[in-house]
Amino acid sequence: MNSALFYLAASGMLCVLLWVPYILNRAFVWGIPAFASNYPTRKFPAESPDIPVWAQRAQRTHLNMVETLPAFAAVVIAAHLTEANPGVITAWAATFFWARVMHASIYILGVPYLRTPTYLVSWAAVLMIGAQVVF
Repeated sequence: MNSALFYLAASGMLCVLLWVPYILNRAFVWGIPAFASNYPTRKFPAESPDIPVWAQRAQRTHLNMVETLPAFAAVVIAAHLTEANPGVITAWAATFFWARVMHASIYILGVPYLRTPTYLVSWAAVLMIGAQVVF
């Protein structure tokens, strides 16, 4: 398998797995019966159980990856189809993946000042892969 495609697949798996902490917390906070029924109270969503801040950050981390993954997929697939420099594409694809792992960890743990720089590294990786195709 092309190494860039490996990192694309790994990023897709990361996107799916980023959903897990938030959902497990929601099941724990709401209780399994309420979670399974989708409504923790009769007045949901106006009144819903409080979700811990870390779980809210976990949900936002997942949503951020959902928003970013299509652009990453588009440039990696385009680079693969145009046979752009595979070494460069793989290096930037790996950079994207590991930056997103770090972004998720930093964001969920609430480490100050590092969330945006790690996001920007992944953003730059997408641009650099795209530049290999366009230029």
